[in-house]
Amino acid sequence: MLRFDNLSKRFGDHVIFKGLHYAAGAGCVVLSDENGSGKSTLLGILAGALQADEGEVWLGGHSLRSAPLLAKSALAYVPDDCLEFPTQTGRAFLEQVASSRRAHVDAATLDLADRFGLAEHLDKRFEQMSLGTRKKIFLTATLIGDPAVVIADEPVNGLDAPARAVVGDLFKTLGAGRTVFYASYDQKLAQACEARVVSFSDLGFNSSAV
Repeated sequence: MLRFDNLSKRFGDHVIFKGLHYAAGAGCVVLSDENGSGKSTLLGILAGALQADEGEVWLGGHSLRSAPLLAKSALAYVPDDCLEFPTQTGRAFLEQVASSRRAHVDAATLDLADRFGLAEHLDKRFEQMSLGTRKKIFLTATLIGDPAVVIADEPVNGLDAPARAVVGDLFKTLGAGRTVFYASYDQKLAQACEARVVSFSDLGFNSSAV
């Protein structure tokens, strides 16, 4: 469902990573590496928010390079700050996601929003919300439609313990039939969703060799 091959990225003379490769089917995978290692950069490339210098990404069997619309239609992305649409309300965002996936904001999605305690926040603009609330809305949107791949950057940042438990249940449910690839240091989340833990060395990059 998620595959990438020979991914490389540099900023100026600084090599962030090179030659990364990985393939994942259904289940959860957590990328856990040191700060500044390039985790957010990699996730941004996998989600099509950033361009790689080399390599290719496939989402749900579609090439992000040659068929970007089809690839992104197979994706649900939870970025780090979740502030891409500052003036949009949470409710409008969920409806926008549903429209883009030719789906509806169904009962399961609304139930997840309730579990996250979002009822009083859905009609606020994202710029009025805390980081945790923004994260919860983007996480809720992962249930809309049937994305084959979920990519999430530090999904439990800003969340309290009960909300983190909800994320663990959500990722375990999603992982039963989809690929969930996320970055986090939260060991309890990894245990809750039975995630495979990987680092950049597992993806074929040895920073000491640069």
